Amino acid sequence: MLGKLFKKAKLEIFTPVNGVIVPIEEVPDPVFSQKMMGEGIAIIPSQGNVVSPVEGEIIQIAPTKHAVGILAKDGTEILIHVGLETVALKGEGFTVHVEVGEKVSAGQLLMNVDLEYIQTHAKSIITPIVITNSQTSDKSLTFTREKEAVAGQTVVISASQK
Repeated sequence: MLGKLFKKAKLEIFTPVNGVIVPIEEVPDPVFSQKMMGEGIAIIPSQGNVVSPVEGEIIQIAPTKHAVGILAKDGTEILIHVGLETVALKGEGFTVHVEVGEKVSAGQLLMNVDLEYIQTHAKSIITPIVITNSQTSDKSLTFTREKEAVAGQTVVISASQK
């Protein structure tokens, strides 16, 4: 019984998009592959709906609509960065459905992305999911071994107290 009381809390981070899961080290951009922004994982999306990977609060939306930051209830900061060099698109191809300060549920639609447009006009559609406060956090991260991601269903990262 006491074991249940002191069980370490675990945050499950679901994939925000359908697609193929790849290690962050394979993202063709050193900012992500060398973990300069933090630990994470990436998805090569197969469709353009991006959903919240956790219950939390929107803390950032890039002015160019290509990235969303979420603060999970346990303090984990999650960045969803759709594509590479997508800032140059100046918001074209992205429709955001949330606002900074909005509370979101896991699986809630955050944005729609025109993947064809992104593929044609940006370097890549690969979508890193990064824990931006992983270097200062007291959490241990575990990454999935799954290869296929189902948005809102596949747990890609588990974060638990060390």
